[in-house]
Amino acid sequence: MTEPRITHIGGPTTLIETEGWRILTDPTFDAPGRTYGFGWGTASRKLTGPAVPAESLGTVDAVLLTHDQHADNLDDAGRALLPAAGRVITTVSGARRLALGATGLAPWGTTRLSAPGRPDIAITATPCRHGPPLSRPIVGEVTGFVLSWAGQRNGPLWITGDTVLYDGVRQVAGRFDIGTTILHLGAVRFGLTGPLHYTMTAEHGAELCRLVGASTVLPVHYEGWGHFSQGRTAIEAAFAGAPPAVRESLRWLTPGEATAVTV
Repeated sequence: MTEPRITHIGGPTTLIETEGWRILTDPTFDAPGRTYGFGWGTASRKLTGPAVPAESLGTVDAVLLTHDQHADNLDDAGRALLPAAGRVITTVSGARRLALGATGLAPWGTTRLSAPGRPDIAITATPCRHGPPLSRPIVGEVTGFVLSWAGQRNGPLWITGDTVLYDGVRQVAGRFDIGTTILHLGAVRFGLTGPLHYTMTAEHGAELCRLVGASTVLPVHYEGWGHFSQGRTAIEAAFAGAPPAVRESLRWLTPGEATAVTV
C-alpha cells in the first residue's frame, strides 16, 4: 500500500489519489473576481483562482460533492466536469437536481467505489448543518464523507463538509476512529445575518478535532472568498491553544502540490 496523496486545489477542492483511485472533492475551477449570490440576499466574491486548472486535472474516478447549491462548492467550471467523472456522490436532494445518475446519500448512508485491481472504498455520508439552528430550509442540505479502505494504518479519512459544530458532527467520533480529517473552516459570515456563522470557527474546529482524535488535520475552505471571517492566522492560534495531540495533528497543504499523507 502506498501513501495517499492529497492536492489542495483551492477553497474546498482537493484531489485525493490513493491505490489507483483519483477522487475530487467539491470542484471549483472558475477564475477569481466574480460575485456569486447564495440566496436570501447573501453574496460573496471569489478572490483566488484554482491552483490547478481544470484542463490539467486528468481522469477523475469520483466526485464527492458536499452540496451543489453554493458556488463556492460547485461553480460553473466545476459543474462542467461532472459528466466526465466516473461517479458523482452527493446529498439526496443534490442528486435529484444534478440529474446525472448521481448517487445521493442520506446521513450515515454508504456506497462503494469498486474497480478491478483496486481496493474497494466505502464512502459514508456524515451529518452537516451549514448554519445556525433552523437554517437548513434556507441554506439547504449538506453532507460530509468518511472514506474507508483496506490497509489504512491510522483509520478512515473524513471530509467534514461545510458545517458548524453541533451534535451531528460530534457523532462521527463515536462511529469512526478517524485517522485524517479534511477540515472545512473559515467561520463564514454575511452582513445580512450579522454575527451568525455558517461554517466552523477555528476554535470549534479545534474542539471537534479533540473529540475525533485524528492524527492528521488538514484545513481547507478558509481562504479565497470574501465571506470567510477567519483565515490561517486564526486557525493556527486556535490549535496552538489546544491539547498537544490536537496541536501536533495540524498540517498545512500547499495549494497545487500533491502531499503524501499517512492514512
